[in-house]
Amino acid sequence: MRPLVLLLLAGLLGGCVETRFESPPGERIEACDARWKGLWVDAAQPRAGEGEELAFRVDEACRFELLERPERDGPPKRVHVPVNFVHDRGRDYVVVADDQLAGLVSLPPPHGIDPAPARSFFIARYRIRGDRLEIHAVDDRRVAGLVIDSTLAGSVDRSRNELHVYVRGDRARVLEILRSEAVFQKKPSAVLERRHFGLDEFERERARQRGGRQ
Repeated sequence: MRPLVLLLLAGLLGGCVETRFESPPGERIEACDARWKGLWVDAAQPRAGEGEELAFRVDEACRFELLERPERDGPPKRVHVPVNFVHDRGRDYVVVADDQLAGLVSLPPPHGIDPAPARSFFIARYRIRGDRLEIHAVDDRRVAGLVIDSTLAGSVDRSRNELHVYVRGDRARVLEILRSEAVFQKKPSAVLERRHFGLDEFERERARQRGGRQ
């Protein structure tokens, strides 16, 4: 599940292809989007009771919790990750500081930036339609091209199998970039569906499924 989680949060592809921003977009950063409340799973997964694994849950206090399962038939492990939201001109963005992912993945400082910043930011665009959540990750190669041709300030560190992009700019500049440049993938990178039941009910369903296989 971890690659999907990273995709949801940051637009990462296993850490080998990534884009980080020097600043979050704009000054109006919110800690909660109530539309995210609920339990969300990958839309490509089967329904509960058919082998489905959780992706994440946002509780009534708007705490974002990753739900990982260290053992296939064991209980899910809850990992809280602070996420933030920006709404601008009818578009919605989820923002995660890279230092908040330290407990989830080994994440080095941005490549080629000296001195390394205390933190940088991953940004993804999202769209919610009822119980459907679409995540659009950054188009890393397009953004790298914009940096290389000096449309954007930043750096690109590219090797055979890796691409690390760092986009410079203060809050106002990053917001302007999101407004003026097509920095996100056109098609959703991930699609999730909200499930209308609680975690306990989900676990009971899984327990019944396991019992039926024995």
